[in-house]
Amino acid sequence: MVQYTIPQSPEIVINVRGKDSPKNRDKAMDRLMELMDEGTLKTELADGFGPDRFVEVKDPDLDTEECDDPVTEAVQILNSLASLKLKVTQSKEEALQVRQQIDILFNDDPVTEEQISQLKDGFKVLKAFAQANQRYLIARSQAEEARKILDRALSSLE
Repeated sequence: MVQYTIPQSPEIVINVRGKDSPKNRDKAMDRLMELMDEGTLKTELADGFGPDRFVEVKDPDLDTEECDDPVTEAVQILNSLASLKLKVTQSKEEALQVRQQIDILFNDDPVTEEQISQLKDGFKVLKAFAQANQRYLIARSQAEEARKILDRALSSLE
């Protein structure tokens, strides 16, 4: 959770889920406009006030959020791994079929324009599969550490 305030009214704190980012600053700007429309915010804002003018409020008492950051990141890594594994699994069969068609390029048999067109379309499938497989293998090695982080966090609950 990120908190923002404005220099003109530091007592007004706007909470937005997530970390400080341009998107979250825009969300805070929307909430600030709502407060102005409701009459909750009495301060007049200077011309040109924008999301970049928000001041991020740092609360030193939010130690639990800092402890959860590695766990949250670990879950995100594992979620990404699951998505990549599904993508690789779904595209593997099609990629293997395309791989078998490549052999027509290396024999002396005549080929049709349609066969070559299908093969060229198949190259896109092969490329997508190969890239997804590479990303999966990289993500899997990163996920090992994420799994250890989760195991430590879960063992502390017992």
